[in-house]
Amino acid sequence: MRYADGGGLTAAGRRRRETARMQAAELFEQEVKPPKVARRLRVSQKPAYQWHRMRRDGGVHALPSHNPSGSRCRLCPGCLQRLAVYLEQGLAVHDWVEDQV
Repeated sequence: MRYADGGGLTAAGRRRRETARMQAAELFEQEVKPPKVARRLRVSQKPAYQWHRMRRDGGVHALPSHNPSGSRCRLCPGCLQRLAVYLEQGLAVHDWVEDQV
């Protein structure tokens, strides 16, 4: 699911994730293996291995996160505002029942 703020994390959450990546880079410099990095940083092994590969292939400069992936929103600003109003009004106002998707 895509979130309006660009990825579902708050600014603080993005800072924590960025800090974890930089801590991982320091640990990789000390030749700590990805599984141990994952345990130390309390992340799963998958991102630890991804960070390790990114650092190996592109150096520390490859680790900072980039903008969220995916296509850009194609709705005009007016449509986005109307959509926000509709979502605030809820399902029943627009003849949807709770169990419909």
